[in-house]
This record gives sequence, C-alpha cells and structure tokens, in this order.
Amino acid sequence: MPAYILQIACPDRPGIVHAVSGFLFERDGNIEEAAQYNDTGTGLFFMRVRFASSRSQSDLQADLNGFAQGFGMRCTLHNANQPMRTVILVSKEGHCLNDLLFRVKSGLLALDVRAIVSNHRDFYQLAASYNIPFHHIEVTAQTKAQAEARQFEIIQNEGAELVVLARYMQILSNDLCEKLQGRAINIHHSFLPSFKGAKPYYQAHDRGVKLIGATAHYVTADLDEGPIIEQDVTRVDHSKTVEDLTALGKDTESQVLARAVKWHSEHRVQLNGHKTVIFK
Repeated sequence: MPAYILQIACPDRPGIVHAVSGFLFERDGNIEEAAQYNDTGTGLFFMRVRFASSRSQSDLQADLNGFAQGFGMRCTLHNANQPMRTVILVSKEGHCLNDLLFRVKSGLLALDVRAIVSNHRDFYQLAASYNIPFHHIEVTAQTKAQAEARQFEIIQNEGAELVVLARYMQILSNDLCEKLQGRAINIHHSFLPSFKGAKPYYQAHDRGVKLIGATAHYVTADLDEGPIIEQDVTRVDHSKTVEDLTALGKDTESQVLARAVKWHSEHRVQLNGHKTVIFK
C-alpha cells in the first residue's frame, strides 16, 4: 500500500492522538511510525505519523481538511516515497554541494535535485557529472533584483519544495526570503557574530578558539537568525593551523547541512515560532 507522512500542529487538548488514530483506522490506515510533542510553554501540540493506506492521497487530503477544522489543526500530508524536488544555490565553495550530490547519488538523501544555481561558473562540470542543469546567474548590486527574479523563476518552474543554500554567499532580499519561508535551508560557520568577513578561520586561529562549529537553519529576513535545525562542533587546540581549522570547519558544515536536509526531506521538522520541533 502507498505510504504517507502526516504532520500536525494545533492547540493542545485531550484526545488528539486518539482522534488521529481513529481517523486513520477508519481510512484503512496502518500506522508505521508516530511521534508527538506537547510544548507546555506555548500550549501547542505537534505530531508526525507515517502510515500506509489503500486510499489515494487526494481522498485522504479531502477528508483531512474537514477533520483538521475541528481541532484548529495546521496539517500537511505527503507521499512518503516521493523524493523531494530541490534546487541548490552555491557560490565558490563547493564542499557542501559536493557532499549533498554524493549522498543523493548514493541513496542517502531522498532528494530530486532539479537544478543548481550559482553566481559563479566554478561547478558547472560537477553539475554535468550528475546530469543536473546548471544555471549561472551573475549577481551585482545593480542586477540583484533581476537575478533573484530569475532564481525564483527557476525554483517555481522546477516545482521545488526545498531550496538549499550550500554556501551561497549572497544575502537574499526580504522579498525572496518571504517567498521561500519554511522551505529554504542555509548553512554557516558558528563563529558569528564574533568573526565576520571573508576569512573567519584566520580570525578564529588568531584568537585561539577551541571549538569549530556549524549551524543549519531556515532562511529568514533576519540574516543568519532563522529557526535552527541542526548544529555541531569539533574540538581543536593550539596545534591546528588555519588550514586545519578550515578543513575541519568545511567537514562540520557538510555534515550539519546534510542532517538538516535529510530531516526536512523526511518531513521530520516542524516550525514552532522561532524554534523547530524535530522528530528524529
């Protein structure tokens, strides 16, 4: 039978789990995985359910719309076996892009990468090696609006459910951030806001840092302050050179971004205000 993933968020109240289970049972649903979270601070209830059912997605969705109204639910229904259509943005650093593409090719990420968009030409051959269309869109202060319009056109034409900023070094406008709300993931080193600029690892080395970190988060108009999905750190010491720090940082960034993308593509992440709920 087809498998589906149901995501639910609503005001907390008794009987929600019972009602959801009953709703699925009445529609030939067999629950394969379920997780829930009650946020006592906000009074919100979150749930993720993977289930199999002989019913079509359109039929289930039609019934779900009426069911959700009774609980004030925000809910989404996804085909669990459909890879997520994705567009990746990148600039001149390709470690995260290369890592993501290899994971997709190896079957470790359920993504359908429809296009790679870059403000540089560096990775057109890498894209070609994976048979992925590559779009070079130059961005300057004078052409930023037109460039973003073209980027968004590609994202829309490809039906992208996810946009990954794999070390894309251009600041997105507020307008584009709003258009991509909840479906764009960014990655950056965790030295911010202490070490800004083009060479943060040189600054970190000069200050003798002991932790190299990375943060993956949803893109918002507040630069690098969107809801956090994943973070990690690697310990370092005085013996590490700038080159060592940079290599360790790139590795950490790649792993953190891959985990965030994987959880999003499996519909495990739900927004909870400025935070996230992640059902691993």
